[in-house]
Amino acid sequence: MLHITETLAIADWELTEQFIRASGPGGQNVNKVSTAVELRFEAARSPHLSDPVKSRLKRLAGRRWTTEGAIVIQVDETRSQARNREIARDRLADLIRQALVTPKRRIATKPTLGSQRRRLAAKSVRGEVKSLRGKVDGDDD
Repeated sequence: MLHITETLAIADWELTEQFIRASGPGGQNVNKVSTAVELRFEAARSPHLSDPVKSRLKRLAGRRWTTEGAIVIQVDETRSQARNREIARDRLADLIRQALVTPKRRIATKPTLGSQRRRLAAKSVRGEVKSLRGKVDGDDD
């Protein structure tokens, strides 16, 4: 059971952990021990998340969201398998917590009369500057 908030917890059947060998430096340890963890959460099939939360989670997950609707998180930061597993679970919990926050609706406002006047005045000044950039007549000789 992965606890997200006081009211929301993810069941173990929704999470799949696979331990793989980490890449990068580490000598013989890298070749022998599978310390990296790949945590897979079946987000699209989760009964604990509502549809708006799932859509926000998909947007937040980005490339980690698979075509089957699962989130895959890979961690190979430490040499400890248990620590990597903990980091992966924490990242998933943070991602879900971010998706639970509903964004505030933007309320459209009208521009003030003063700001409209300033904008139009600036446009007319700019237009005047541009109109003075024309070719100069050479008839004054």
